[in-house]
Amino acid sequence: MMNNLKTAVILATIGGLMIVVGGAIGGTGGAAIGMGIGLVFVGGSYWFSDKLAIKSAKAVEVSEAQMPRYHAIVADLCQRADMPMPRLYVSPDPQPNAFATGRSPNHAAVCVNQGILDILSWEELQGVLAHEISHVRNRDILISSVAASVAMGITFLARMAMWGAMFGGGGRDRNDNVLGTLALAILAPVAATFLQMALSRNREYEADRRGAKLLGTGEPLARALEKLDRGVRQVAPSVNPAQATAYIANPFSGQRGQLARFTASHPPMEDRIARLRSGEWQH
Repeated sequence: MMNNLKTAVILATIGGLMIVVGGAIGGTGGAAIGMGIGLVFVGGSYWFSDKLAIKSAKAVEVSEAQMPRYHAIVADLCQRADMPMPRLYVSPDPQPNAFATGRSPNHAAVCVNQGILDILSWEELQGVLAHEISHVRNRDILISSVAASVAMGITFLARMAMWGAMFGGGGRDRNDNVLGTLALAILAPVAATFLQMALSRNREYEADRRGAKLLGTGEPLARALEKLDRGVRQVAPSVNPAQATAYIANPFSGQRGQLARFTASHPPMEDRIARLRSGEWQH
């Protein structure tokens, strides 16, 4: 319940930023335009998020005949979770990682990178897939897609506001408003990004918890996360930054410094592993 409340607050705040930025461009009419653009971005993410994510990863669908163990593990997890079987994909990306996408359990896909197949045992991969199936069951994919699309819309509107403030027509009130508009144009996308990251971190903890409950143990996922934490730091990412929150491990975690940690799209890996091994997921 608390996680759902946090999600609702964050999504409402991001949506509010969209209206505020629109209002800065054109008053009441601009706020309506901002809301309209937000709805367009959300609608696009709802219908096409899976196709965009799969295409971005250069992934190909694999049949049961091609990868029987992969299919068997996911089929077992779906039976435990009482949900339909998603489409299964493999990306040629050498970075060890995985993600799920799609607007609902009936329209979902799970993708693993070749890199993750190279370093994990099947038991560890089962832990990863339980995490991804939990994302699908919780409809986290839709929520994160909506947050990402609205954040993109805010950035789009903010750029319009900035160019309008810099090159708009003259007028007695123009100089009074230009600095405020420019500040909003810069700060609104930053705020939306931080809110989107907070939402992503919250959902990763919950998918870890539910994935462990599906298996009855957190150890396979904990071992997998240890290997992934090392692996993503050793292999440079080839991921669109807009897709980073979809992955089980932050593709850009090789970045150094406190700022990188503060702005990370995922919770600290050591915290996730500790929670899985402490038995906290059982509560």
